[in-house]
Amino acid sequence: MKSIPSSPKVSVIMCFLNTEPYLAEAIESVLQQTCRLWELILIDDGSTDNSTTIARDYAERHADHIRYFEHPHHVNRGLSASRNLGLAHSRGEFIAFLDADDVWLPGMLAAQLHLIQEHHVALICEASEYWYDWTDKSHQNEIVPVGSRQNQVFSPPQLLIDLYPLGPGAAPCVCGILARKAVIEKHGGFEDSFTGMYEDQAFLIKFYLHEEIFISAGCHNRYRQRQDSLVQSSMSSGSYAQHRHHFLLWLHRYLATTPAQADRVLPYLAKALLPYQPTLFYFATSVVPKRLHRLWQGLRLRLLGRH
Repeated sequence: MKSIPSSPKVSVIMCFLNTEPYLAEAIESVLQQTCRLWELILIDDGSTDNSTTIARDYAERHADHIRYFEHPHHVNRGLSASRNLGLAHSRGEFIAFLDADDVWLPGMLAAQLHLIQEHHVALICEASEYWYDWTDKSHQNEIVPVGSRQNQVFSPPQLLIDLYPLGPGAAPCVCGILARKAVIEKHGGFEDSFTGMYEDQAFLIKFYLHEEIFISAGCHNRYRQRQDSLVQSSMSSGSYAQHRHHFLLWLHRYLATTPAQADRVLPYLAKALLPYQPTLFYFATSVVPKRLHRLWQGLRLRLLGRH
């Protein structure tokens, strides 16, 4: 592969923790990009398996393109701190993220670079292929678009209302986005208090509230579905609700710093917080109105049937 300039166009940040079975495949998918103007920053978040050896080997064999970093004393600090470490060492005008168990198709960076420069936005988000057949050939993969409206620019704070975790639309996967580094730095990068779950959502919220974003119907990434993934583990352990509550409380505090957008978002946040309120309050504000509505609808139908 040809050498890249000392200031690459895109810095790709890949954080990993004990991902030995997948790491090489993820790195190879970056090496196979048709766009060559990139650097790959590997962040070791305290791995204890052979991932460290694999990452160091790639960094040595592709020294012009790949660099390896870890936290002091090889400690585990979580995804947010690891991505911030990658950002601190990045040299590109644009930032992309690829988790160590996901992969890109060869045209990923070329397609997203074209879009972000064509539309002059802060962030590009594309659809993701939910990748099941890597382990189960009988389970068909599914391409999941971001939200519902495709190939258009959204102004703040519309996507915060439209997309998970406050809205019904699918949120972008971190392996399907490209962002301007200057904008990431302007908004403070990732929140260190999120060591795993919701760290990507806290990051995206800052863009939803302040920046224009282009949603693309294209799909050049594969999001590996694993039973032992962070999301699946939190579901099976019963800790998902706790992580979600932590995120919603953080969002409530963050909205206080953006009063211009808060008025539109707060009703949706209040609804999301209802299940975490005291039982009587939740019953009075959510369950009772729904039951009264059903009773009224039934009474109305009976009255109409008499005429």
